Amino acid sequence: MIKDFLPVSRSDMEKRGWEQCDFVYITGDAYVDHSSFGHAIISRVLESFGYKVGIIPQPDWKDKDSITLLGKPRLGFLVTAGNMDSMVNHYTVNKKRRHTDAYSPGGKMGMRPDYATIVYCNLIKQTYKDVPIIIGGIESSLRRLAHYDYWSDKVKHSILIDSGADLLLYGMGEKSVVEVADALDSGMDVSDITYVKGTVYKAKDTDSLYDYIELPDYDEVSSDKISYAKSFKIQHENTDAFTAKTLVEKYKNKCFVVQNPPAEPLTTMEMDDVYALPYMRNYHPMYEKQGGIPALSEIKFSITSNRGCFGGCSFCALTFHQGRIVQTRSHESIINEAVCMTKDKDFKGYIHDVGGPTANFRHPSCQKQLTKGVCTNRQCLYPSPCKNLTVDHKDYISLLRKLRAVPGVKKVFIRSGIRFDYCMADSDDTFLSELCNYHISGQLRVAPEHISENVLKYMGKPANTVYQAFIKRYQRINAKTGKEQFVVPYLMSSHPGSTMKEAIELAEYIRDLGYMPQQVQDFYPTPSTLSTCMYYTGVDPRTMEPVYTPVSYHEKAMQRALIQYKNPENYDLVKEALIKNNRTDLIGFDKNCLIPPRLLKNEKHGESNKRKSADVKNTRNINNAKKTKSTKNTKFVKDEKKENGLHGRKRKR
Repeated sequence: MIKDFLPVSRSDMEKRGWEQCDFVYITGDAYVDHSSFGHAIISRVLESFGYKVGIIPQPDWKDKDSITLLGKPRLGFLVTAGNMDSMVNHYTVNKKRRHTDAYSPGGKMGMRPDYATIVYCNLIKQTYKDVPIIIGGIESSLRRLAHYDYWSDKVKHSILIDSGADLLLYGMGEKSVVEVADALDSGMDVSDITYVKGTVYKAKDTDSLYDYIELPDYDEVSSDKISYAKSFKIQHENTDAFTAKTLVEKYKNKCFVVQNPPAEPLTTMEMDDVYALPYMRNYHPMYEKQGGIPALSEIKFSITSNRGCFGGCSFCALTFHQGRIVQTRSHESIINEAVCMTKDKDFKGYIHDVGGPTANFRHPSCQKQLTKGVCTNRQCLYPSPCKNLTVDHKDYISLLRKLRAVPGVKKVFIRSGIRFDYCMADSDDTFLSELCNYHISGQLRVAPEHISENVLKYMGKPANTVYQAFIKRYQRINAKTGKEQFVVPYLMSSHPGSTMKEAIELAEYIRDLGYMPQQVQDFYPTPSTLSTCMYYTGVDPRTMEPVYTPVSYHEKAMQRALIQYKNPENYDLVKEALIKNNRTDLIGFDKNCLIPPRLLKNEKHGESNKRKSADVKNTRNINNAKKTKSTKNTKFVKDEKKENGLHGRKRKR
């Protein structure tokens, strides 16, 4: 096997002696041959099975000849929007265009179209009408059935319909893509490949199906929010490889979109094989003059140790994409990758992360999942840990100790986040002790997300008392190290269930902490999460009970501003929120106040006399406002800013 980048041009094909590719892989990301990029994994897996794969990264969608660069593939086109949904990649939660794209050369924005998967497929169809098109990646995976699209504010078809593709692979795709490739290679027509797990296809009827669930049809879910919620509940209950049924969704042109059950989780040996493939572990040299690919710097010296997550957060799409069964690599596989890192000329001795969706998950939540699947009627950790939950950090501790002992490794950090409620379920202090002593760079990032019990309920997060207990335990254990190391909480505004009352409650909690958090995220309704379903329908699909959801930009802006109320730019929004919600007691100079009284930008002096009087009543002593912050909190804020600038990573949501 040639240790080199896969062909991106005709000349590359000629060097390998190829006249034709078996598959041409079109991706919305720049070509980075690293196991953190989906196109790299799938193309290398196919290569390991003897298939010739060429890559066309970020083709010019305005030029139909851009997808002819490698000629007509023998078996088919593989199409992905990239590591992110193209709309999330392009737009903020306020639907404003982002300025940079970490997955493009030099961080340049605009290298891929909106709804990239659909656009690329339509481009292919213009030139190669008879070549099979197989779509995959996060964009296709989470849009595989009718879905609410936040950016157009409507329910869209399955992406399989709008793209015109022949087959959709959802989930991680290693097993299903090989099975599809073998079927095509044997001479099967793509329309006959209807049996592969982890795939979605179109059918004219349901005569050949059995033991399936027919969802409400597209016309119904696109016009009735309650029907949409009911459909989503069924989908959410059928994401497990062992228990899921085939799902069928009808479209009015008498076409049916059929979703097969998910592919089975990879075994440890299969995971090891995937991560042992001959990745170049770098971006293609053609990007060097443009400044490289920023996203690589985030993960080049990080190690993926697991997949899947049984945490079950409502706002996370992992249940739909990777599933709830945790899959892990062996210690040997991970150590080999670490040794490989130490030989890189840019390696400085620091492994930036060892984890995955949740760093401290190293085995399924219970053993029965490996034969019977996950429970469809309850979560493993919410509202409290299941009595069958396997709580054990020993394997992870052992792994981290081995990594610390690798020659050339100075420090092993954990940055992908730990599940604090899982830590609290473990009575042994060993993991937290080692975490504090060896694996934190001044800060430990955890995700309580909110402190209101009502909001936490809809988030699927543990009660605030669990987080508070974790903080006390962490502080007790960390004190023994003699190090100043702090907990940085991830917080989220405007999640379903959060009224202005809960938003102000969160602001008061932050006030009592004594610092303004930098890690704040406004809830983003991305495709195929429970929270997005609540946002669109106004009901919790699990119970069908109504749930309040902030939907206006202005209210969302006020809720976010309250979390960072000390920021002068947020003053007007914070004051407006407090006045509208009869909380002027928080405007003044008292230590319990959030902001001091002053005019809003759009107020005139005469119009604000009454309001100022109300503010003054809440004022105790103006001199209290001049009290300085404690040295400890000032140092923490400086440390946090330094840390975020040097080693900050994007959240995995």
